[in-house]
Amino acid sequence: MARMSDRSPESHRPHRAGFACFVGRPNAGKSTLTNALVGTKVAITSNRPQTTRHTVRGIVHRPDAQLVLVDTPGLHKPRTLLGERLNDVVRTTWAEVDVIGFCLPADQKLGPGDKFIAKELAGIRKTPKIAIVTKTDLVESKQLAEQLIAIQQLGAELGIEWAEIVPVSAVGDNQVQLLADLIAPMLPESPPLYPEGDLTDEPEMVMVAELIREAALEGVRDELPHSIAVVVEEMIPRENRPADRPLLDIHANVYIERPSQKGIIIGPKGSRLKEVGMKSRKHIEALLGTPVFLDLHVKVAKDWQRDPKQLRKLGF
Repeated sequence: MARMSDRSPESHRPHRAGFACFVGRPNAGKSTLTNALVGTKVAITSNRPQTTRHTVRGIVHRPDAQLVLVDTPGLHKPRTLLGERLNDVVRTTWAEVDVIGFCLPADQKLGPGDKFIAKELAGIRKTPKIAIVTKTDLVESKQLAEQLIAIQQLGAELGIEWAEIVPVSAVGDNQVQLLADLIAPMLPESPPLYPEGDLTDEPEMVMVAELIREAALEGVRDELPHSIAVVVEEMIPRENRPADRPLLDIHANVYIERPSQKGIIIGPKGSRLKEVGMKSRKHIEALLGTPVFLDLHVKVAKDWQRDPKQLRKLGF
């Protein structure tokens, strides 16, 4: 029987450090939860499925532990070569972490996708598994209780003994710290793995590309998000600027799969692309701590999700 958790961590224990990953079907709240635990934006979020394409590590520093959070793409039934590669990333990650957090949204009944993932998790014997009920701010207490029971029963059916079942709201900051308190004791005894102050080990160029892609995902047609990829070609300080007024030039390409999609991204008289640039620049400047000039271009990489050569070029 899993413990419906409300306990707090003990003091005076040895320092622990290790890796925990969040898994779940697409749009289960994994990236939002990662950002809430780290305390800043290290993973892009969107209400579109398959937003995350890389394992983004967020680092949580505590006096007693360092939690390195691995935010994986959502496991799903793949329709393209990209989809197959994303699923391979998830399974590889599961094999290498100390704790697995299975994210299940409180506002959606358990479906075939959740059961598919749970069956895969059942095959991983030694790694502790926490069931994390996300988005609790969207439901009443009765619906939440029904979801907790359903998750308990799902574990019993598949032979999964949940180490914990924890309801959280990353948006409402409800029980997020409790989750960290519960993960910490499950990590191995170890000094910190990353220096104090590091919040992610993602290269800055990858983070910048992801922030641009997040802005590009907003408000586009349903079929387009999977077709968008962003590559930052260069990030170079502008020459001959006063020391107190630096400027970073960032040149990036937004790739889509078909010429017909170009107009959707650019918008009438370039209005959409301009909006993407303004939104992403704000986040990039916050991330890098310096003013930025962002130069965006839209290019067609025909059917890149199905083309191994194009996938390599775009970093998959």
